[in-house]
Amino acid sequence: MVENEALWLNAKRAPFTVGAAPYTAAEAGEIVVRVRAVAVNPMDRLQQTLGDLFTPWTAYPFIVGSDIAGDVVEVGSGVTRFAVGDRVVGYAAGSDQQRNRAAEGGFQAFVVVLAHMAAPIPAAMTYEEAAVLPLGISTAACGMFQKDFLAMNPPSGAATPARKTLLVWGGSTSVGSNAIQLAVAAGYDVVTTASPRNFDYVKRLGARQVFDYRSKTVLADIVSALRGREIVGALAIGPGSAAACIEIVGACKGNRFVAMATPPTSWDNVPRGRSRLLHLVPALVRMLIGTLALARKARRRKVRTKMIWGSALIANEVGPIIFEAFLPAALAEGRFVAAPAPTVVGTGLAQIPVALERQRQGVSATKLVVTL
Repeated sequence: MVENEALWLNAKRAPFTVGAAPYTAAEAGEIVVRVRAVAVNPMDRLQQTLGDLFTPWTAYPFIVGSDIAGDVVEVGSGVTRFAVGDRVVGYAAGSDQQRNRAAEGGFQAFVVVLAHMAAPIPAAMTYEEAAVLPLGISTAACGMFQKDFLAMNPPSGAATPARKTLLVWGGSTSVGSNAIQLAVAAGYDVVTTASPRNFDYVKRLGARQVFDYRSKTVLADIVSALRGREIVGALAIGPGSAAACIEIVGACKGNRFVAMATPPTSWDNVPRGRSRLLHLVPALVRMLIGTLALARKARRRKVRTKMIWGSALIANEVGPIIFEAFLPAALAEGRFVAAPAPTVVGTGLAQIPVALERQRQGVSATKLVVTL
């Protein structure tokens, strides 16, 4: 009998607790991975504090977490891409409404992963490096390649130049780091924003031009830089990004569409304890006001907008495009790098809440990882 252990969320707004978990065998189209490293994301902590709003379908007790890297220990029927012993990086999709099961939550020793949402890890890459990829690349890909979003050409090893430019607001973020690389691999130019200390970083990822998002003239500067070019749209990442992208895209030639990875207000200060309502109600008001303001701005500028749900690709063609057709060879050949770089917070499931709190306080051009 295989012994499993997980970081449990036993009820909505409950504290995270480490405890025994059942081992779940792989079904058709699935693999079981012995997790060696996990990365943390804002959604992991929002599921704890605001799961009843963002993921109301969650059946407790539950295991959250999406970014995993480890070793294949079991292969389900119909799976031919992997064998026991393979090192893989995968998107643990348990929190998605279509999956909604603790066995597929990433914060545990043995996790069930959809085979089409996993890719081999090259020999030169560590588990910690690989673990930064899944949600970041998935969110970027959902905004860029889904037909009801930017509908960009897919990435490949020999993409034909599209002669169009993608605006990525927030290039040094996890989503932005992946979006820049995916766009370049798909044949697009990239204009992005970052803080000056990260200019060289986003240029190494492939950005053609980068602008300081704090500059008072950044909107006019980007519009000027895009003059004469055709845009494929914008990916808005981070607070205030959607409004900025609407202004820019509305002044440019091409696809006036902003794919939004970040809501118009932050939920980070909403606790799970007694003062929850004191912080939740103002946040809800800000969310409503911000959403209405963005809608008005978009109408005036004749720009379409849509929020990205980062796990949507598990159920359409984009998941296999990324994890089967593109990522294995791109990683192996060094055409795509695991970015941003990992910062290891500690070892063991009990260190995951520590990493989540550190993330809430803010990080730049890195992703927090815990080894198991």
